[in-house]
Amino acid sequence: MAVSATWPLVAPTPDTASDFPRRSANYHPSIWGDHFIQYLSESMEVDEKMAEQIIILKEKVRKMLAPANEKALKPLTMASLIDSIQRLGLYYHFELEIEEVLQQIYKNYVENSILSLNEDLHSLALLFRLLRQQGYHILPDIFKKFKDEQGNFKESLTNDVEGMLSLYEASHLRINGEDILDDALAFTTSHLKSVSTKLSTPSLSALVDTSLKRPLRKNLHRLVARHYISAYEEESSHEKVLLLFAKLDFNMLQKQHQKELGGISKWWENLDFARKLPFARNRIVEVYFWMMGLCFEPQYSLGRRLMTKVISLTSVIDDIYDVYGTFEELQLFTKAIERWDINCMDFLPEYMKFCYKALLETFEEIDQEMAKEGRSFCVIYAKNEMKRVVQAYFAEAKWFNNSNYIPTVEEYMDVARVSSGYILLMAIVFVGMGSIVTENVFQWLANEPKIVSDSTSICRLMDDIVSNEFEKERGHVASALECYMNQYGVTKQDTIDEFQKQIICAWKDINEACLEPTQVPKPLLDRILNMSRAMDVLYKDGDGYTHSKGSTKKNIVALLLNPCQV
Repeated sequence: MAVSATWPLVAPTPDTASDFPRRSANYHPSIWGDHFIQYLSESMEVDEKMAEQIIILKEKVRKMLAPANEKALKPLTMASLIDSIQRLGLYYHFELEIEEVLQQIYKNYVENSILSLNEDLHSLALLFRLLRQQGYHILPDIFKKFKDEQGNFKESLTNDVEGMLSLYEASHLRINGEDILDDALAFTTSHLKSVSTKLSTPSLSALVDTSLKRPLRKNLHRLVARHYISAYEEESSHEKVLLLFAKLDFNMLQKQHQKELGGISKWWENLDFARKLPFARNRIVEVYFWMMGLCFEPQYSLGRRLMTKVISLTSVIDDIYDVYGTFEELQLFTKAIERWDINCMDFLPEYMKFCYKALLETFEEIDQEMAKEGRSFCVIYAKNEMKRVVQAYFAEAKWFNNSNYIPTVEEYMDVARVSSGYILLMAIVFVGMGSIVTENVFQWLANEPKIVSDSTSICRLMDDIVSNEFEKERGHVASALECYMNQYGVTKQDTIDEFQKQIICAWKDINEACLEPTQVPKPLLDRILNMSRAMDVLYKDGDGYTHSKGSTKKNIVALLLNPCQV
């Protein structure tokens, strides 16, 4: 489409632009440099002996999941095996087998949505969690028998650390209205904290500490696997077949991820944004780690590459709007994105041209990849979400430009859910997931169903809670905290407490949306769930994306640098 002759503004000249005082966030530079580019040239070939070993191990585990007949199925033994397979990060190899086993357990041992087994706390909590994770409707009434006459959980349970830990993990699958699981979470959290330093079994102590910091429901699959492999090895009863398979599988996936990141790092280096746009966050490795958390599986290699490119560029655009651009320049950039025409570059200041060109080229790459699959319709939806993000950025820029206008919470959240970039990210994830994603799925996403709005709310509220002070210091539009405090006349701590309640409710809604029957295929809902998990990993204790030298760096080292010792 040609640029309209009524283009409303003239781009600032380089001299004028450079004379204008710019804000600065003083982001720390990349802590990785070009380290990952070295993996681009490494061979992905696995020697024949290792390849044969993996095939043998995988078949052995498959047989462990396939009892000779239905009567031979022992629910507690199978539940323990499935739990280990999932924690070790091997479940994606056996999704059909796991579904068949859990289906049989549900069919044989669940009556009126309640487990009919008369077992200990650990066994029942584990079965409850596995079945609900799988999407089965199962009620938590089975836990009533562990309460006393006053309606409190029995104090004797505190002696059963394994049982409390299982109940703690199960309680994170709760939905709205399940008071017994709310009580269970409070009870187990309190008592696990009190015993965590007194446990004599190192592997159990490590599990308790890890779970208290981040339960399975809110952790990334690869981080769970990396940490559990070490803990599992310490257990005297561990299955040697499972442990070896987990280590080999982790290392193979790590090599694939390293090679992918090497290619992406080379693309990023060629863009030279660190020099051309020094005000922006240089976080290509952190973005890849984030995207790997959404879909780590081998078959989603293309999706990870496309997601990382789009979101890294979106991060730069965010900094253009939040940190560097003048209001007039932002008007120009917003119009250019809306028109989506390479000729619009002529009207942009020099620093914006680099980013605009890279964005259009990346979406052209997406278009070419989708054309190969006969799924070109995907690109339209992804591009529309990109436009919506930029329009939301500009809406926030107008608020800031208007003497730091403070909108109502409702007005802010309508815009901020979009500017979080999470709906755009969902669209790009779906682009990379193949034929399972139909045009109806993109229409469902565009209508922002509840699970989508819940996930974006978690993203925005967690981000604003930890980023508020830093953003106020550098000059930024009012956050959700300031909007709420201004609207309701309450303290910052009261506001944070309210937002934490909203985050808890949003998690409950997400859990409920993942129960059968689902509106779209469950693998797609799992990606939205993974986005909320990623927020907990990156933003629970601070902005681990912007300030990535702490826990984010440790997590990246664990997943992308350190292999398992076989």
